Amino acid sequence: MKTYLLLIVSSCLLFACSRKTVPAKTNNATIVTNNNTNNNSPANNNIPTNIDSGKTLTTDTSASVNNSALAFIVITNGYGKIINGQDALPADANIEFNTFQLSKGFSAQELSNLKARYKTIPPRVLYVNPQNQQQSARGTFYVLGKKFWYWKKKDGLFYLDEKYYL
Repeated sequence: MKTYLLLIVSSCLLFACSRKTVPAKTNNATIVTNNNTNNNSPANNNIPTNIDSGKTLTTDTSASVNNSALAFIVITNGYGKIINGQDALPADANIEFNTFQLSKGFSAQELSNLKARYKTIPPRVLYVNPQNQQQSARGTFYVLGKKFWYWKKKDGLFYLDEKYYL
């Protein structure tokens, strides 16, 4: 009799503790941080209010981005679109790639698998700066965002690990 009573009490306790409660959503929630700022003021107070219509705004395009300072450059996204061509690579890279081979994207099954597992579609091909490349017994690799591993192939570009991700 004691075993039945103990069994009933433990099962009730198990069922009662296994229920998940979801807190109610609030509409007027505020986030409190140590460096509170006045949220009623505009973000940028340096906007000129009077613009002379005779003058045109110009931007300085002579200061281009130094590609050698970047950790990586996306060559092809996951859908097969070539984002950066040969001219976007640094001059000392000496990489010649086949655009027909790079234009291959992930299959529909691979896309759905990546979306389900990682909630994002990673780039398929990268150019990685030599300072950011890492060596192992398997070869040269680069880790993007502590999540996606890229391996260097013979053409000098880094491809997403097919054995693990695809």
